Amino acid sequence: MSSLLSGTKIAVLGGDERELILISELLKRGAILKVAGFPSSKLCDGASAVNSVEDACRDAKVVVLPLPGTSLEGIIRAVYAEGELKLSKKAIDVLAENALVIIGSARPFLREWVGSYKLRLLEIAEMDDIAIMNSIPTAEGAIQIAMEESKITIHGSRSLIVGFGRIAITLARTLRALGSDVTVVARNEGQMARAYEMGCKRAGYSELAEAISHSDFVFNTVPSLVINRNVLKKARCDAIIIDLATQPGGTDFEAANEYGFKAILAPGLPGKVAPISAGKILAEVIPRLIIKELAKTGQEQVLE
Repeated sequence: MSSLLSGTKIAVLGGDERELILISELLKRGAILKVAGFPSSKLCDGASAVNSVEDACRDAKVVVLPLPGTSLEGIIRAVYAEGELKLSKKAIDVLAENALVIIGSARPFLREWVGSYKLRLLEIAEMDDIAIMNSIPTAEGAIQIAMEESKITIHGSRSLIVGFGRIAITLARTLRALGSDVTVVARNEGQMARAYEMGCKRAGYSELAEAISHSDFVFNTVPSLVINRNVLKKARCDAIIIDLATQPGGTDFEAANEYGFKAILAPGLPGKVAPISAGKILAEVIPRLIIKELAKTGQEQVLE
């Protein structure tokens, strides 16, 4: 296996326990790793801890950033870093020619830099092999929050799911298996048909206020303001709202607080509730993507 990425210089910037599992897998495949955002005590033998993003990126053919990406200011999520970890244009400038940048979802500034330096950008958060697998710990984590915050069981409860993408489908299936009566709010006719096939009730967005009035648990997966003040006015006083969308979520949290609702923004659950399982997903998918992308540029890797 060591020949798969033999000699490929890879920079890993920030992250959490998931990246530690990925780092181990990349080393097994022969990569040369420089890591920023982790103390050397956290890294396995073979990975080099460096003090800055620029040091990690210097001459790297591949740079891997966390799935949550960066803030608008370029701050990289790095739970083990002693200080702030920031992605700068200087770091992009010292990458190898035609380098590959892998990130969950890129901010506009990163897309611009990649274009300016003629690099390659791979955004992986919405890829099926990442997103569907990550929907499992996300759904389990959302239900864990619901159980911890509520005084009732999931069994016999009424759950409302807003949006019906990958996460919502897995969540609906799991809630149904636990005995919850599930209503799905979606626009897409195919999604509505799938919800029906799964035994869920269905509602359009025009019916969201009515649907929320009957719900014990509300799970939002839509990254735009759908659970607004007018919708919240119709919610039950003891309803628990769990927003799984990317920040800032799709809930008016100010209004929810004003009305006294328990509303929780909970993005990025895989790394929080099941980092080992989530790390194994990255370790399975990212090396394969790197090999595929490097092969496109003529840097064929020796496959098993």
